[in-house]
Amino acid sequence: MGVRRRVVVAVDPASRGTTLLGPWYATVLFWRPRAALLVNEMTLLPVLLPLAPTATLTSRIAEHISTALTVHQAPAAFVNQERQHMRTAQFGVTANRSVVGVMTEFARLADIHHHDDPAVDLVELAIRLAATPCSPLYSRNISPDRELIATLQAITS
Repeated sequence: MGVRRRVVVAVDPASRGTTLLGPWYATVLFWRPRAALLVNEMTLLPVLLPLAPTATLTSRIAEHISTALTVHQAPAAFVNQERQHMRTAQFGVTANRSVVGVMTEFARLADIHHHDDPAVDLVELAIRLAATPCSPLYSRNISPDRELIATLQAITS
């Protein structure tokens, strides 16, 4: 798998209050073709999307996050609201080392799955990663998929 070059940025860190789920962190997976791994700061939910074409990456982020939320059975009204608030993405430096650690582990696990099956569907792989126990969630809901469900229940109640 080679040496991992790490690129980590926070998506929309300056305007933390615009989405209910808060900022997303992103890194590049140096596969062929390359992919972007996004991880939500609040829930640690992972989202994978093709990196190319990079010129349209920021405009595609909201759609891919919306798809992931829909796959995880988030209410349509919530998904639409989040998508509206994510129409433009801004990149900045990371502010949460815990999320960066989780993202590094997700990238390692994604590399393993991708090595086993280079044609793996990115949405299916993200769903698999979302079921991974994460130490920051041990005292709450253990895995990002469960944390998302609990967060959605708290937000939409």
